Amino acid sequence: MRKRHCWSVPACACCDRDTLALTGGRFDRRGFLAGAAAIAAAGLRVRGATAQTSQAAKPYRIDIHHHLSPPSYVAAANARHFGEPLMNGWTVEKSLEDMDEAGVAVAMLSITAPSLSFVSGEQARRLARECNEYAAKLVAEHPGRFGAFAAIPLVDIDGSLNEIAYALDTLKLDGIGLMTSYGDRWLGDPLFQPVMQEFHRRKSVVYTHPTAANCCVNLIKTLRPAVIEFGTDTTRTIADIVFSGNARKFHDIRWIFSHAGGTMPFLIERFARNSLIVPDARAAVPDGALAELKRFYYDTAQTSNKAAMAALSAIVPVSQILFGSDFPYRTSIDHVNGLRSAEVFTDSQLLDIERGNALRLLPRLSS
Repeated sequence: MRKRHCWSVPACACCDRDTLALTGGRFDRRGFLAGAAAIAAAGLRVRGATAQTSQAAKPYRIDIHHHLSPPSYVAAANARHFGEPLMNGWTVEKSLEDMDEAGVAVAMLSITAPSLSFVSGEQARRLARECNEYAAKLVAEHPGRFGAFAAIPLVDIDGSLNEIAYALDTLKLDGIGLMTSYGDRWLGDPLFQPVMQEFHRRKSVVYTHPTAANCCVNLIKTLRPAVIEFGTDTTRTIADIVFSGNARKFHDIRWIFSHAGGTMPFLIERFARNSLIVPDARAAVPDGALAELKRFYYDTAQTSNKAAMAALSAIVPVSQILFGSDFPYRTSIDHVNGLRSAEVFTDSQLLDIERGNALRLLPRLSS
């Protein structure tokens, strides 16, 4: 039997889940229609089989974790010898093709790791401006297809405040994109408090992407840092935001954490106990760590599997989970298929994860 992939509303109507768990195939609209008809004729019960064909032709998903590579960023990265093929080879056409294959209506663009951390001073300010203007240009040239999280040079406080104002007020971008750490500083660090205060004042959406902190690069020679350190660094910065008191102090920041919160779901008992038994932690989170963790948002990028989704959804409401692909490092269809083969969520919950939750966070995307 031919294996097919589809993106019908609200859930896949013709997919072999065992195959989808292992493969990331291409969407074939003709194959979908033939497969759906065959299933209906056979009288088989398939999730989402009640979707109309006209609905199946209309993209609806929102990808909160989708990377772009502005030309100036690629040039700066390659000049420092860390550019790699997927980043260098990105084009807007490749993004749109990936989105169309998986029924993604809107992708939220952001710079991948290490963002601006490899430059400093005036060069970092200039590169942030160039990247943000490029992202804004794509948003304008492709109406309804893209949003963007602005890059800022976070360790440069004045430069960051200036770029936040320009990106949000002039370019009208949708939020800010940060790395989980900068050198050996995580996002609860006192150095960053003026920026956090500004995010709080604006009620900003702040998306975070992991990186490898100075402490922990090449600890295991046989692994790239992304394999372990990205998830671990996400956990470090979540902990730092919570236990520094910043989560409570800057309550109106709307945080998004990549990759299902890293290792946080597995460590939840330790998070909870720390806020109970450590005096400083109790003062920082008087309502307990779990109360703060439940307010944050988490994306599905690289974690659209039963183990990760079951763990995350045991801790936070489904309303806090957002669809993310990590394109170009993974495809959107990988994650559409993974969420379905995981069999953790109902069709209604999948529709919230893939669209509804993002619209409540970023209502502009509804247009």
